[in-house]
Amino acid sequence: MPQLNRDVRHPVSLTLNGKKVQGHAEPRMLLSDFLTHEIGITSCHVGCEHGVCGACTVLIDGNVSRACLTFAVQADGAAVDTAESLADDEGELSALQQAFKKHHGLQCGYCTPGILMSITAYLKEKPKPTEDELRDMLSGHLCRCTGYVGMVRAVLDYCENSGAGAKAE
Repeated sequence: MPQLNRDVRHPVSLTLNGKKVQGHAEPRMLLSDFLTHEIGITSCHVGCEHGVCGACTVLIDGNVSRACLTFAVQADGAAVDTAESLADDEGELSALQQAFKKHHGLQCGYCTPGILMSITAYLKEKPKPTEDELRDMLSGHLCRCTGYVGMVRAVLDYCENSGAGAKAE
């Protein structure tokens, strides 16, 4: 029986937060590991490694995806957005991030990047959600610190005062 070469690394090119990046990944390397260890992104956190907690949530071609359930090679050629895409080039927080800060929507911050990415995608589909709709959407994320109250207040405030709609900042 022929032996498999498990040390083969494949080139992976993607558009990360609007910029072309390239790296190499073994066939079974997860996108979360690729982004963190190959590219140097710091917001893609791995909590459960089973897609349950949502800490690793990114957008792949605009769709909410769990980076711990996606192989890096599957993202080859795709547009991937992480929480780093939310702030501007000078590091100024987006209106959504500022609302999280104002309403204490984070504490330790471990889950926050993934939650922000899910909210960003959600608000493109539903720019004026109700509190119940937000809580339902947030149920796909685990946060052990906040109890979600500040997050819900932050998003509702953002929607009311920042004109969420065409683009969730």
